[in-house]
Amino acid sequence: MADKSGLLHRLGNAVQSETGERLDGKSSTVSSGDTRFTPPVSPASQDVESLEGWGFEDTRFVVQPDGSTLLTGTRYNISNVALPELMPWFAAKLASPLGYDNRNEPHYPPQIPEAKKDEALLTALRGFLKEDQLTDDPKQRLRRGHGHTGGEIWAIRYTKLDRVPDLVVFPRSHDEVVQLVEAATKHGACVIPFGGGTNVTEALRIPLSEQRLVIAVDMRQMNRVLWIDTVNRMACIEAGATGRHLMSELAKFGFTMGHEPDSLEFSTLGGWIATNASGMKKNRYGNIEDLVLDMRVVTAQGIVERPRQAPRESVGVNPRQYMFGSEGNFGIITTAVVKLFPLPEVQRYGSVIFPDLAEGLAFLYELQQSGAVPASVRVMDNTQFHFGQALKPAKHGLAAKLKSELEKVVVTKLKGFDPYKLAVATIVFEGSREEVDFQEKTLYRIASAHGGMKGGGANGERGYQLTFGIAYIRDLTFEHWAIAESFETSVPWSRALELYERVQRRVEKEHALLKLPGKVFFTGRLTQVYQTGVVIYFYLGFYAKGVADPVGAYAALEHAAREEILAAGGSLSHHHGVGKIRRDFLPEVYSEGALALNRKVKAAIDPENLFGASNSGINGPVALTPNEEPH
Repeated sequence: MADKSGLLHRLGNAVQSETGERLDGKSSTVSSGDTRFTPPVSPASQDVESLEGWGFEDTRFVVQPDGSTLLTGTRYNISNVALPELMPWFAAKLASPLGYDNRNEPHYPPQIPEAKKDEALLTALRGFLKEDQLTDDPKQRLRRGHGHTGGEIWAIRYTKLDRVPDLVVFPRSHDEVVQLVEAATKHGACVIPFGGGTNVTEALRIPLSEQRLVIAVDMRQMNRVLWIDTVNRMACIEAGATGRHLMSELAKFGFTMGHEPDSLEFSTLGGWIATNASGMKKNRYGNIEDLVLDMRVVTAQGIVERPRQAPRESVGVNPRQYMFGSEGNFGIITTAVVKLFPLPEVQRYGSVIFPDLAEGLAFLYELQQSGAVPASVRVMDNTQFHFGQALKPAKHGLAAKLKSELEKVVVTKLKGFDPYKLAVATIVFEGSREEVDFQEKTLYRIASAHGGMKGGGANGERGYQLTFGIAYIRDLTFEHWAIAESFETSVPWSRALELYERVQRRVEKEHALLKLPGKVFFTGRLTQVYQTGVVIYFYLGFYAKGVADPVGAYAALEHAAREEILAAGGSLSHHHGVGKIRRDFLPEVYSEGALALNRKVKAAIDPENLFGASNSGINGPVALTPNEEPH
């Protein structure tokens, strides 16, 4: 349970509980006038992020000589404990010899292209930026030239990127962004915004045809909460604030934005808007388009901004709408006004074991109709369930081992569940005590009707928190000759199971046709729910030792999976976006008239292509490598 009374200081008579009662015991009133205030500026985070893989520099999975795996550091609930089953489980699943003695040693950094120079541009930038706000350091430029697709991380570890930014700039205010854009325009440079660099769409890759000097604009020093309005529950936040920063800052005053993508620790508010993102607690708080009331954007045509915000408006075509999913094509988002929610009075975790994925899907469908959907509820398939089991620390002591064996007996013998078919839901309940009580009662009743068995709050919490630790595993598999990545879709309820099964069959078929080693790794989970359908989040991978072009082979596998997704009624993407990796599929999801409209909007807003990220097919065909045909 969150302790509101200790957090809601300095908010005077504006502070109320979720039930409408004043926390100070006085009668409830609505304050009038301008109720915004400026919070104190917090010191910047000292956490160092990795340049050659996911996450923090002090955190990575390492295989030990005894075959167990260790997550270094102390940041996560599985950190610094031996995980004896993880690599053996992966090896069995891929039918391949993954292990301590079979390493694919990274060769970071790769050869990094020389930076283009423009002394006149640098002189102009130094007129309003400090020296520590500019760098052409090769590793820093390299990091701003890629996101986190498997192909990109493989490239910086084992091959190379053929084009990266020439200069990295770190603005600290909206006015500096304005001046930066003016300077880039005057000197004929190309500008690409950079948030957390967590995208998995190749959105940051620079087309080889780009001959101008490329400036990567790293927004993360613009991370302040500019004002908070506790009465009207809004805040204005700079776009470079990472999720971990803005959540901790808002919590000091008893509020949350509620947006928690898997990349929460590293992705930024501006990045969420530019990719039209969704979070793990969408069910309670909404997607990014539901949470953002307004934004300030620097474009080639000037500043897009509004003097005030209202709960909802009908004011013609609002230019801000073009910024949701804009992927860096139209400008740089500098600030956004977002909705706030009180920190939940109660937060509880739960889990449910189902006989199979079909029952898990049926449970979600009925739950969505019940009006009792919790903040987060995700149903993992059988492979992902066993993946979670492989991430458990070794059992120590007789009591722990007996408990584990007893749990297995209850699930497999007494309930009759097939351990190789069962599926598991992990749940997060948030809200007032009354809300959570109602949601729990309703959810477990519906789960029982679908053969579900309670799995306990500890398993639910562990399953939810593992999301942040699992992101590091992809990099571990690379170091032992496997390549893997995630992708997602949303699909109508009536076609969800069909889509899942079709994609599984298709990737197994393509893996065989490509004559790849071992067995394909395929798993999925059902995540966010809607009235009209559900989101499915997949992981795909294979053993790559001896494969001439692992990145190309993976791209072919995922392309086939995406073809099957569209054929089965799924969306091109639910929240990852298009970038460059899915641009070939755009004619299948938009009419030529719609694509032409987007191209004309780009031409009108940015006729000189100052913002040259070239995402979402907005600039036509592009090539990222010398041997690639533009597409």
